[in-house]
Amino acid sequence: MLTTPITADLVRGALDLESTERGVLPHRLPARARQQIPDGQLTMAESQPSGVRLVFRTAASLVELDVVATKRVFVGTPPRPDGVYELFVDGEFSARASVADGDTISVDLATGTARHEPGPVRTLRFDGLPGHEKTVEIWLPHNETTLLVGLRTDASVHSAQSSGRPTWLHHGSSISHGSNATTPTGTWPATAAALAGVELVNLGFSGSALLDPFTARAMRDTVADIVSVKIGINVVNADLMRLRAFGPAVHGFLDTIREGHPTAPLLVVSPIHCPIHEHTPGPGEFDPDALREGKVRFRATGDPAETASGKLTLTVIRDELARIVKERSAADPNLRYVDGLELYGEADHAERPLPDALHPDAATHRLIGERFARLALDAALA
Repeated sequence: MLTTPITADLVRGALDLESTERGVLPHRLPARARQQIPDGQLTMAESQPSGVRLVFRTAASLVELDVVATKRVFVGTPPRPDGVYELFVDGEFSARASVADGDTISVDLATGTARHEPGPVRTLRFDGLPGHEKTVEIWLPHNETTLLVGLRTDASVHSAQSSGRPTWLHHGSSISHGSNATTPTGTWPATAAALAGVELVNLGFSGSALLDPFTARAMRDTVADIVSVKIGINVVNADLMRLRAFGPAVHGFLDTIREGHPTAPLLVVSPIHCPIHEHTPGPGEFDPDALREGKVRFRATGDPAETASGKLTLTVIRDELARIVKERSAADPNLRYVDGLELYGEADHAERPLPDALHPDAATHRLIGERFARLALDAALA
């Protein structure tokens, strides 16, 4: 078996690789941005490698990948499924695997406390691969921080040439991150990217699509042919700002992106339908009654009457985003508004409701991805 160092030329979808004593940790925000992160939620989310994959050329029939996975346990709720690794050969699905243990972070949702316990290195083994020269992709779990410790093969490995496909850079919330999707290629952005034939860089951050300037600067500095930002749900459920601040924050975020991507198609995507926040402001919270039953469910705690004083709901945000894009597009013809209700609307919710009142299930991720590819990416590539 030959050991190949895991370097940036073998990794796609990450903006940085951090070398640690135990291995290489992919990050979806660069080091400068990570220094400005104000909370543990985004620190966790950006280290979970949604859309990140190893890509290389090899004639190997056996591939082994050593990893340390970070398992998150929420006290009082059912165990979370293990993260999934997916292997593709020349673009065709070949195998899935998981590791059952690793580092463990136990979170008590009632108290907000967490406990970390280090765990072992585990090996993923993919054998029986075709013996000819081929492109191998290993998609890392979208929802499980993964330390890459070692890559071994029974034939030499070298970096794959660029696919030549356009690069799509996307930023959004936990829905874009992939919450409730069951595989890394089953998130709606990964689905849309595959259908549209583009290379994905997914900056969907659970709980953290909050118009942070350091995220905008990271997007500005990332090479991309198409850029999209999905804005709204986290701003509402975090009760982060009022209408007065929201509009200028959106303008500033888009201004920064345009500094690095002055003419690229830039898609501003409004929130999908979410009944708890359509007309009710945040903050959102875990439903304590559901937690007592060992379930995770969300609820809104604001007062709809507070929208008169500037509190935000999804309905208010859609109207404001549409207005901003309409005004800016007069001087920016490559700016486009994508209505989230066309991706998942009220009729869709009646047929396939959000299981935890906030995130779509795996089948709905597929539906949203199909619609985004058709309604947004295909048009941007035309």
